[in-house]
Parts: sequence; structure tokens; C-alpha cells
Amino acid sequence: MPTVSATHAKQNFAAMVDAAQREPVKIQRHDREVAVLVSAEEYEKIRQMRVQELLRFTEETSRYAESQGMTDGLLEQLLANKG
Repeated sequence: MPTVSATHAKQNFAAMVDAAQREPVKIQRHDREVAVLVSAEEYEKIRQMRVQELLRFTEETSRYAESQGMTDGLLEQLLANKG
């Protein structure tokens, strides 16, 4: 993955966008990574993976809560008492 300075990325934005179509481009400012430029296709893949990860986590958490006796009624009661 190529790494460029923020100044270089700004001055060569069109070229950076083109490069990001082939592979992600790291952008640094003051020797610190501040961003990664990726293609729209790569971004969508990452977003979909995160959505799937969240769905798996919520399903797993729900199964665990149910195994510990959590019900919809009990959850509503707990949430009502919270405020």
C-alpha cells in the first residue's frame, strides 16, 4: 500500500483517486497516518463486512441473553425503570 503526504495527496488528488482504484493509499500528516483513500467498491466491501459483523454480534448477544433468562417483557421492564 503506497503512502503519501497529505500535501502530496492534496496537490495530486486526481492521481490519488486513480491509484485508489487499484489499491488503498495511506495518507500521512507530520509522519502520522491520518487517512486511507480507498475505491468506492472497496469501501462498500468493508461496510458490508462491518454490517455482517454487527448482525452476528447482536444475534450472539440475543442468544446469550435468552439463555440467561432475558425475555422481551423483562427487557421492557428494565428499560422502563432506567429513566
